[in-house]
Amino acid sequence: MPPPAPPTELVPSERAVVLLSCVLSALGSGLLMATHALWPDLRSQARRLLLFLSLADLLSAASYFYGVLQDFKDSSWDCVLQGALSTFANTSSFFWTVAIALYLYLSIVRTARGPETGRLLWAFHVVSWGVPLAITVAAVALKKIGYDASDVSVGWCWINLQAEDRVLWMLLTGKLWELLAYVTLPVLYLLIRKHIHRAHQELSEYRPIVSEAHQLQRRTSVADKKLVLIPLIFICLRVWSTVRFVLTLCGSPAVRMPVLVVLHGIGNTFQGGANCIMFVFCTRAVRTRLLSLCCCCSPQPPAAESPASPPKAPALSKTGESQRPRQTPNELPST
Repeated sequence: MPPPAPPTELVPSERAVVLLSCVLSALGSGLLMATHALWPDLRSQARRLLLFLSLADLLSAASYFYGVLQDFKDSSWDCVLQGALSTFANTSSFFWTVAIALYLYLSIVRTARGPETGRLLWAFHVVSWGVPLAITVAAVALKKIGYDASDVSVGWCWINLQAEDRVLWMLLTGKLWELLAYVTLPVLYLLIRKHIHRAHQELSEYRPIVSEAHQLQRRTSVADKKLVLIPLIFICLRVWSTVRFVLTLCGSPAVRMPVLVVLHGIGNTFQGGANCIMFVFCTRAVRTRLLSLCCCCSPQPPAAESPASPPKAPALSKTGESQRPRQTPNELPST
């Protein structure tokens, strides 16, 4: 039996940063689930998939929080339990992230509708929950999950570095799916973006009114930015764990660099917070409703007019129409 690997020591400041990232990710996932519960009219098929991704991210953040807080030193029972939960949730998060991209590609580019999307949703459930569960159960049964000296983690437990086939199990329990997501997500979102640009060019030829074409172009540019940011944010968050994984396999001492450790900790734990920023705060329909909800909860100032004063009539425009708020055109269903 080879000697145990020297652990990567976590200083209190590093632990505090990663714990804060876990808390923010859990809050972001909770906010995503709350918006889904509060407003039924926003429950598009893509946002239903986002709900399941948020569940996986919430479980992942909670298990990572416990692991970082404990900073395990051996393969205790709670180390194995925490490692199993984080392995299942993290792998499931990869699958649901790719599932959302695949659904958007099929519904926008391939125009899948109706029964096709229903069958697709069931397939996503079977794969995104079933495959991670089967892998995690096999890893626990074969005693592959345990203490990893924080070389491929940041205080939490994952694959035991003393296992002879540890590289194979590291790939099966996360790294293989992570690497596939690095390739799959940019390709799918690039195809979606090209399709949106092509559709916009075709529609612009039949748009005689400049204002309508301008509004369409503005909404398309917003969608383009989000389509670019989704795979970019995913890769920027996850790449640090891949870097430390490669450094661990090479036996490089750079794996213990404090900067890499902190970036790895934030990248693995902040996925729920990043999704909340993208799909709540950067989505106008959801952001507007949240602001309205906050304004309704805050105390209202007293009215400036006296009770006896009659209500003012709405001002008339030059055409004689009242200046009431106009309804904005319905946006295309998106996440």
